[in-house]
Amino acid sequence: MYRKTIAMAVAGLLILGLGACGNASDTKTADAGSTSQSQTTKKPAEKKPVEQPADLTGTWKQTNSGSDDSWMEAEITADTITVQWVSNNGDTKSLYWKGSYNAPDKAGDWKWTSQGDTAAMQASLLGSQDATKDFTYTKADGVSWETTAMGTTTVVKTAKQ
Repeated sequence: MYRKTIAMAVAGLLILGLGACGNASDTKTADAGSTSQSQTTKKPAEKKPVEQPADLTGTWKQTNSGSDDSWMEAEITADTITVQWVSNNGDTKSLYWKGSYNAPDKAGDWKWTSQGDTAAMQASLLGSQDATKDFTYTKADGVSWETTAMGTTTVVKTAKQ
């Protein structure tokens, strides 16, 4: 009989213990549910604006000419680039390059090979004799290209005006 009493007491304790565990987990689940409802919802991460291709149309003046009264200047339209030698503080302009322009189709640096209008350039004393010319655009140097005159080649760097 003594054994039955101890067995019954142990069984009772086990039942109470298991019941308490079940209630504790139910309480935690209920608490977790109420906690998540009271928390503020996180805002979705803000998207950075998509960088667009550079708009190169307009006038670009040489930044590294070394002279205050003469420089090179490029004018870019939707499909043409025209480069002039400019002197006498802008009073005199002579055609150096006239050719095709391919607008950037992606953001960042851009390179294109211009097909020259050789007839227009042959009519100019200072016109290029090349059929093609490579142009580059970077944020640091603007539109740039190589120019050779009297045996000296220079990289012309520009800024948009």
